[in-house]
Amino acid sequence: MAKRELEKVYEPKSVEQRWYQEWEEKGYFHATVPSDKPSYSIVIPPPNITGVLHMGHALNNTLQDVLCRWKRMSGYNVLWMPGTDHAGIATQNVVERQLAAEKKDRFELGRDGFIERVWQWKGESGGQIIGQLKRLGASCDWERERFTMDAGLSKAVREVFVRLYEEGLIYRDNRLINWCPRCHTALSDIEVEHEDKAGNLWHLRYPVVGSDEVLVVATTRPETMLGDTAVAVNPADDRYKHLVGKKVLLPLVNREIPIVADDYVDLEFGTGVVKITPAHDFNDFEVGLRHGLDKINVFDESGVVNAAGKQYEGMDRFTARKQVVADLEAAGLLEKIQDHALSVGGCYRCKTVVEPYLSLQWYVKVGPLAERALAAVKDGRTRIVPQQWENTYYDWMENIRDWCISRQIWWGHRIPAWFCDHCGGVTVAKEDPSRCSKCGSDEIRQETDVLDTWFSSALWPFSTMGWPDQTPELSAFYPTSTLVTGFDILFFWVARMMMMGLHFMDEVPFKDVYIHALVRDAQGQKMSKSKGNVIDPLTVIDAYGTDAFRFTLAAFAAQGRDIKLAEERIAGYRNFANKIWNASRFAMMNLEGFDPASVDASKLQLSNADKWILFRLNETAASVEENLTTFKFNDAAGDLYRFTWSEFCDWYIELIKDDLYKGDAERQLTAKYVLWLTLENLLRLLHPFMPFITEEIWQALPRTGQEASSIMIAPFPKAREEWSAFAGAAAEMELVMDVIKGIRNIRGEMEVPPSKQIAALLDCKSRESLELLKKNEVYVMSLARLSDLAIGQGVERPAEASLQVAGDVEIIVPLKGLVNVEEEEKRLNKEIAKIDKDIEFLSKKLENPSFVERAPADVVEKEREKVGEFENKKKLLEESLAKIQRLR
Repeated sequence: MAKRELEKVYEPKSVEQRWYQEWEEKGYFHATVPSDKPSYSIVIPPPNITGVLHMGHALNNTLQDVLCRWKRMSGYNVLWMPGTDHAGIATQNVVERQLAAEKKDRFELGRDGFIERVWQWKGESGGQIIGQLKRLGASCDWERERFTMDAGLSKAVREVFVRLYEEGLIYRDNRLINWCPRCHTALSDIEVEHEDKAGNLWHLRYPVVGSDEVLVVATTRPETMLGDTAVAVNPADDRYKHLVGKKVLLPLVNREIPIVADDYVDLEFGTGVVKITPAHDFNDFEVGLRHGLDKINVFDESGVVNAAGKQYEGMDRFTARKQVVADLEAAGLLEKIQDHALSVGGCYRCKTVVEPYLSLQWYVKVGPLAERALAAVKDGRTRIVPQQWENTYYDWMENIRDWCISRQIWWGHRIPAWFCDHCGGVTVAKEDPSRCSKCGSDEIRQETDVLDTWFSSALWPFSTMGWPDQTPELSAFYPTSTLVTGFDILFFWVARMMMMGLHFMDEVPFKDVYIHALVRDAQGQKMSKSKGNVIDPLTVIDAYGTDAFRFTLAAFAAQGRDIKLAEERIAGYRNFANKIWNASRFAMMNLEGFDPASVDASKLQLSNADKWILFRLNETAASVEENLTTFKFNDAAGDLYRFTWSEFCDWYIELIKDDLYKGDAERQLTAKYVLWLTLENLLRLLHPFMPFITEEIWQALPRTGQEASSIMIAPFPKAREEWSAFAGAAAEMELVMDVIKGIRNIRGEMEVPPSKQIAALLDCKSRESLELLKKNEVYVMSLARLSDLAIGQGVERPAEASLQVAGDVEIIVPLKGLVNVEEEEKRLNKEIAKIDKDIEFLSKKLENPSFVERAPADVVEKEREKVGEFENKKKLLEESLAKIQRLR
């Protein structure tokens, strides 16, 4: 019996809140350990605790949820591990801004006080994105939620750092890194945002010592010349071969520096001579290593010139630039200034221009780790989908550089290293030591730097499951099954998880990596606040409902193709949700008092329409399964959309109305059973994509008493062999439907209103089609809205008729009396006159030499194409007019 009626209109908000709360309270998201079910696990790409839900999160988590709900329904013990990232610099900046508003800074609070304040902020405001993910319907195992700074993960981080250090894979070195002069910390490449800006190329004159020659170097950063330790030329450059090994006098500083030969120098760029500043340029740093050059750092950590900058000491780097240029010009050493476009790197949090900076930092030697991570993808232990991203992964891993893991901030995992002031030794330990491990002195102090946020998130697939302890979760769910993530962190996160997983677990962290594309605006532009083209997921959820939003994202998630999203598309899928709702309400009204448990399905006499819908349902179930297995979310969604809207709603429901309303008791029972069966299966197929509306309808359906307590733990429909056997009956039904479509097409062409019934003749070329259409005559009469239907072979045709063909059946609709000849003649003449005017206007335009000669060739060609289109349309209208006039 049906449990309750569905409301007249679907109201998503109350339905979504009610069901999500029930799912969570009943523990349906929770993975049980141990379990006799096969395991399926996904770890969430942990969002920053400072973050709010944006389109990237919405797409990423919708796709993960589709997979998790599908696998859960398919009989797997599913763990979707949720959590958040502490987001070192981002979170520190948020709390520092709060302090600034209170006229305070972190130094007033001290390190311990500041960290306490960050934890307080996290408790009050951090992690709001978790609540937003719940609104999206994310079925994560919230009982296992983790945070990259919680005790268990902190223990894992220390374990990894100490082991890598003891293996000689972590070391300290003075190298060039990206440095933010405002945040006072090293930055990873991903934390530097590049922006194209207008700049200059300054050409400076460097006198060659002991001669009258001058070398001209071009630079975009003249202030760094204060730290030059060489100039370089290409060894193959005949212009300068005689100068290699000699020296130039560095202007303003008056320091002699060598002229070196290096292949790095581009013969074609500028003058073919470059200044080498190893402490302030990444390429120059490498040149400096090759030639044993000094590294002179001329800035302090705030980007202010230090004592090495001589007379410019105390100046900000950009003030120093202006002064250096002015002084060079005054000394006659500035040859020229050119305009030059630059890609300027800025700190991703505060936008300050990043400085390449020579600094003592901690590094991971990644070469040995990368070798295994590279091999694991090449030999197929981990598969990257779409496959095109494998080449990007290979390229990065084959050209990988050691990883700078230290950050000069306070919020994060403090590096577990202690320096001894007595002997200068370094102690690295899992537990805080009280004495130096080298000399036993108690004069030790801990490193003040913290670890790069990516260090802890690289351990996420196993640290979240309790490693280094050997937990039941680790045994059951590692390696994880699938990772769903964006291409922008393929290297920074995915590659590092591969390296750490293989090194510490001796197994890959995931078997499949699905890389999804970007969500862009309707014009294909990247969404950004500055452009004002951002679509807020929470706003569209409020406006259209979560299910419509989720289905939209899945329907457009084609592999390797960015999603162009417009609100109208979400509105379109809200209409789809309403279609499902209304079709279900129709079903409920006709299933009142129906008890599916009392029906012996084996004894039912199925019609061709029944067999057709079950055959198509079967094909849809198989196709959805295949497409989800291969991460073709858009194809799975497309299959479901077509079956639901076009086949179930537009055809099957219409086909069985006469059976439901006028059929005998046996026919009514059969139609009700197949209607219930199809809808119940369809709801389960749709559930991973549209969890809320499907649960609401499914709970209202008549029950057999054998169902699960929720659709989300009901079995996912699989293709049934007995329904595959309906292929022949389904093909027959397709012919009947093609005949109905043919008659509908004629009605449309002749603009016959839906309310007007017409006559039709069907000329069958085979005995089989004749018998089939006779058997299904009632469907044709009803759905094509016919007053008369003649079915035969070699039927006599009226003089004026419209013709369509379906298979081996000719569809003939007599035109006499079908239309108001006078009105139709007026309408066609009016349309022909309008087209004549359009043709005349365009022809004159194309006869005008000034237009043809001045307009772009493609514009002229388009105008010519328009004339051709209008002429074709006129021909069709004239044929229709002639046909109408013969009916007088």
